[in-house]
Amino acid sequence: MNAPVPTDDSPVERTPVLIVGGGPVGLAVAGDLGWRGIDCILVERGDGGISQPKMDLLGIRTMEFCRRWGIVDEVERAGYNRDHPQDYAWVSALAGGYEFGREPFPPPRDEPTPPQSPQHRERQPQNFFDPVIARFAARQAPVSLRYQTELLDITEHAGEVTARVRDTRSGRTWTIEAAYVAACDGGGSRIRESLGIELPTDTVLTYTSNAIFRSDSLWQVAEVRPGYRFIFINTEGTWCTIVAVNGRDQFRFSFVGDGSRRALDEEAVREAILRAVGRPFDFDVLSIMPWTRREFVAERYGSERIFLVGDAAHLNSPTGAFGMNTGMQDAVDIAWKLAAMVQGWGGPRLLQSYEAERRPVALRNVREATANLERMLSPRTRKPPAALLDDTPEGDEARRHFGDAYTAMMKQEWFTIGIHLGYVYERSPVIVPDGTPAPPDEVMTYTQTARPGSRAPHAWLSPGHSTLDLFGGGFVLLQFDTAIDTTALAAAATASGMPLAIEKVDDPAIAHLYQRTLVLVRPDGHVAWRDDRLPDDCTAIVDVVRGA
Repeated sequence: MNAPVPTDDSPVERTPVLIVGGGPVGLAVAGDLGWRGIDCILVERGDGGISQPKMDLLGIRTMEFCRRWGIVDEVERAGYNRDHPQDYAWVSALAGGYEFGREPFPPPRDEPTPPQSPQHRERQPQNFFDPVIARFAARQAPVSLRYQTELLDITEHAGEVTARVRDTRSGRTWTIEAAYVAACDGGGSRIRESLGIELPTDTVLTYTSNAIFRSDSLWQVAEVRPGYRFIFINTEGTWCTIVAVNGRDQFRFSFVGDGSRRALDEEAVREAILRAVGRPFDFDVLSIMPWTRREFVAERYGSERIFLVGDAAHLNSPTGAFGMNTGMQDAVDIAWKLAAMVQGWGGPRLLQSYEAERRPVALRNVREATANLERMLSPRTRKPPAALLDDTPEGDEARRHFGDAYTAMMKQEWFTIGIHLGYVYERSPVIVPDGTPAPPDEVMTYTQTARPGSRAPHAWLSPGHSTLDLFGGGFVLLQFDTAIDTTALAAAATASGMPLAIEKVDDPAIAHLYQRTLVLVRPDGHVAWRDDRLPDDCTAIVDVVRGA
């Protein structure tokens, strides 16, 4: 809902959770909190409109969250042409040039669902996805969305956080007092700066310019098969990309750039687009946005009551589509923990576990994104053969060798199920380890495991009904041996106020997948504990997993 701002007679608002920043990650925090029945206010200085989408791929884990929230159908209908091929190709030009290689992918409508998940990735750029997640958040009665409301300053006290905000339309200022704050205010986070949190790995990778252009005739003049992303390479190396940003008539041109800061005006952008396409055609430049490709992971993820989420905590090259998807994982992790604190059953160590769990994942994903960028730009440092663009037998051979090598190298960016589903909370203070060795950290492959700290495995309980559909609200104990008396664990959970449901699963194949007869799964869908029998002291297990 969009509640009115306070009046002169009531200059102070109070809320359990204040969310600063209304991008997809901030909206996910608000929506998930509201879905859990937690009152919260989100403030966003913009009006919610997107002229330059910063992301366009919803990874498998993000789609699993959307499934939990019941918005998969809305996501699929959001606006991208789901019949548009998703191929990646590396070319010298779209017309009058050469195609060096291609990784074919089906249109989103035909994307196969992998055996490890009930969902598959979905192509929806931010200008299509943000309205979906905003509507989901707005439908939650406890959520108040405040657009065109900017944060002026924020102060943390012993028992609360005080934020001063301003309505950018009326100029009115007022104060919001919150128990907790989720800082989702992006890579230039003012809240992070106010907390004095350093960025020890802050590195400028390239200075880049994006342009959105519209054309009804691009595929008529192109001499290559349509696809999603085209990487343009000449004898000097990789210099730009073009992406089918809506699968119809809008495209994103990205001048990859380097370490030199430069601003491209419309004339320069048009010249570069024509050079990439290779033939005159009609198009309109809709917007131009220079930006800096950076990588960092904050040294700390917040304070006692303020938590950095998404780009405020970590930033990476978009190569691989890890940024927003990593942020969505942050959002789900922090939301259930904040809900536990507001509801009174979370212990003092629960919020401390947010950084312990999420920061290692960010470090891993940022490294992989930068490695993807280096692979994409490798023709700059290892120059393509001089004959690459020659219309000769030697040129044909050069293109074949170069294209085969580049195609093989780029697969690690296109196939990343291990990044999206294989992250593990290895040293979390609210996970009970079982002594089994850590699985290998893979990028291109993923083997499901119910080892504590891992995402609980997907299996079909019945047609259309996944084990993942059991998780999300509170804790869930999967019981594969119905003869075990679980009364003691249920009683310990009840005594602490921790929500717990017990699900008895009579399926040998699923039992084999989960490897233990008792598996305790957290509200975010990660395994907290497992064993073949209950411990003598069930209260001890409950206290660990709720951070007490």
